[in-house]
Amino acid sequence: MNVLIVEDDADAAAHMQRGLKEAGITARLAGDGAQGLEAVRAERPDVIILDRMMPVMDGVTMLQHMRDEGLDVPVLFLSALGELEDRVSGLRAGADDYLVKPYALTELIARVEALGRRKDKAEIETILRVGDLEMNLISRVVKRQTTIIDLQPREFQLLEFLMRHAGQSVTRTMLLEKVWSYHFDPQTNVIDVHISRLRAKLDKGFDRPMLHTVRGEGYQLKA
Repeated sequence: MNVLIVEDDADAAAHMQRGLKEAGITARLAGDGAQGLEAVRAERPDVIILDRMMPVMDGVTMLQHMRDEGLDVPVLFLSALGELEDRVSGLRAGADDYLVKPYALTELIARVEALGRRKDKAEIETILRVGDLEMNLISRVVKRQTTIIDLQPREFQLLEFLMRHAGQSVTRTMLLEKVWSYHFDPQTNVIDVHISRLRAKLDKGFDRPMLHTVRGEGYQLKA
């Protein structure tokens, strides 16, 4: 996990950095919000520990710029401002967690780890992977190794269903219901045509085929 610490107190920042390093977490430092914002744009850390009161650009302003730009990195506010309205305003500004100074280093590390797990879970929900095949459900980019695979909308839906059921035999009935929304078999070869096109796009140029016909059952996608 890579963490960005945005803190103008050099000693406090170094103390956090050492503690995170001992916990196996890599951390780099930024001395104010402007430096922090540039670091986020360039490196996309997994989690940000953000002080509120800093010169040049304060933490709330930095966070607002991040969210306006669509930078959704999890943020932990770490601040001496600990009144209820301070915590509420920080969370409403876009922070994911809020910890008041003085703090216990073990608690800080635990909160950072929790935010990191939350980010990983979100990525799992938006990216499907089977072997060297990857599908991004947000950008709708599909690639195998480094090769981008251009899919038509229905082919994308078909592949998504197969990837969500990787290693399982998927029947024609399942595909008709879930991909084409048919609740009966219209006696069409539409599945065979789409499977054939999808197989050509997925497997052409690669040593190992991924899309297989299971005789008497249906189809199976496996690494």
